[in-house]
Parts: sequence; structure tokens; C-alpha cells
Amino acid sequence: MVLISLRSSSNSPLPAASNPIESRFSPWLTPLAYGLGCWFVLPSYFRIQVTGQENLPHQGAVILAPTHRSRWDALLVPYAAGRMVTGRDIRFMVTADEVKGLQGWLIRRLGGFPVNPRQPAIASLRYGLEVLQNREMMVIFPEGGIFRGKSLHPLKPGLARLALQAEASQPDLAVKIVPIHLDYSQEIPTWGCKVKISIGQPLQVADYNQGGIKQAAQVLTDDLADAINQLAENGTSHPDRLGNLSSPIPAPAQPTPEASSELSTDPSTLAI
Repeated sequence: MVLISLRSSSNSPLPAASNPIESRFSPWLTPLAYGLGCWFVLPSYFRIQVTGQENLPHQGAVILAPTHRSRWDALLVPYAAGRMVTGRDIRFMVTADEVKGLQGWLIRRLGGFPVNPRQPAIASLRYGLEVLQNREMMVIFPEGGIFRGKSLHPLKPGLARLALQAEASQPDLAVKIVPIHLDYSQEIPTWGCKVKISIGQPLQVADYNQGGIKQAAQVLTDDLADAINQLAENGTSHPDRLGNLSSPIPAPAQPTPEASSELSTDPSTLAI
């Protein structure tokens, strides 16, 4: 899984995508995959504990922001937060190299869509924005890749920038970011591995959509990291503490058109 960092050198909105993204939920494959995974494969392979499912929004635009320690994460997050829990299917950003052949055919029919980490296409960015504008639930791994060990790696700013752009595009969108911490008992999970999935309370993106975009994105990214670290320490997050560890955002009430356009993207300025 990858995460893109958004920048712009122009005030123009996102251009039309020349190659539309093909991604959907198959009416037969999606329930079959969820059923097999949630009822048989995952419970038989892992010893799973999930806490904080009451924090999952059952409607509206949502970004799930989990730590990333294994390829199993892409199955365990839907197990903990998907249709069996919230009644919602989950979109995923997936590296383009994984969306090939039979595997790619399956991923595209289970809500996944490709992002090229070397040359991110404008179509992928636009599609991610549309997912939020359509008030769907989407997974973005904010560390930007799989990392071994327990420590949280520095988060990429792309998640916050995408969330802020979506919120600016529809002021009543009320985008939420849900911090999730996955803790495996083994660095490389094998049969019988214990895994604890801790789900924190959502961060309200609208609370950050003021002042300069770069600063707002940094504060949101820092608060997300703080929430994930608290999940790692306590198994629960404490939203009343969020923001106390970050610099306050100067407070123009609403983002200006210039600030909103700062999130618009030229493909040549995209970075992973």
C-alpha cells in the first residue's frame, strides 16, 4: 500500500483523468470473500482480539488509518471494520504492481484501486477524492509501506492533504479519520500468531480545515500519529489530548480559495 504526498504549483483544480480507474464491488465475489475470510481463514490462522469497534462510523466519508506490519493487514482491517461490523465495504489504495493478472482482477472487484508509487497518476488521486465525496470508507496506510517492529514510522502527509481537499470540496462532508493500531505477537506472522487490533476515536477533519493548508496537514498528521501511539500504549485513544502536543492552527474561520487550491495537483509534483 502506498500514500501520496500532494503538492501544487498552480491554482487550477484537478484536471480530468485520461485513464479512468476501474474498481468496483462484485455483487457475488465481495460477500464470498468476506464470508470466507471473516468466518474461516482469519479466525483459523490467527488469534484475534479487536477493541474499539464502537468508534467506527457506520456512514459518511471515512478514512481508516492503520499501521502496516504485514500483507495480512489488508485482510484484518476489513475483518475488524468492514461489512460484518459496519455494514460497509471498504476501498483500498493498492500499489500498481499488485494490481496485475488474476490478483489484480480480484483486487479491482473487491474495491481496490491502483496507485503507481514511482509515477502517481492524476486518475488515482481523483478517484480517491471521489471515494470520499461519495461518502465511502477507504483505507490508507499512513506510514506509506510495510515496516517491521513495534515503533510507528513517520507518517506521510498525503492522507491529511487528501482528507483536507475532500473536506474543502464539500464543506458538509464531515470527513473522519479513524486511527487503527495492529499489534502482532510475531514480527513475521505465522499460524497461531496473536494479533490485537485497536480502533481509536475518529479525528474530525473539519476541525483542521482552517489556516494554511501545509500547516493544517502537518498538525493533522501529527495528531494522527499521537492517536496511533496512544492506541499502542493503552489500547484506546484520548481525543481530549489530541492537539495539545501540536502547535495550534491560526484561525481564519474557513479556508480561502487560494488555500483550497493549494491542494490541487500537477502529476509532475506528486511524490511518495
